[in-house]
Amino acid sequence: MSPYQLVSRHIEAALAEAATHSISSDVVARCLLSEAIRLFKKERSNDDIASELAAAADNLDEDAPLAFIRP
Repeated sequence: MSPYQLVSRHIEAALAEAATHSISSDVVARCLLSEAIRLFKKERSNDDIASELAAAADNLDEDAPLAFIRP
């Protein structure tokens, strides 16, 4: 099992449980982002975390070329 598959399985379970408590997927996503940042802070600098988040934000549009290969 890949790391993505492992995490994805737990995310789907969290979303299902949240739905039974009328918690929106948006709220779950914000909580997951907070937890991801907490984990990043254990081993990465704030600047490195900011770069990671900026790269993710720059690549939100799945139809556009990846930001790092744009002219």
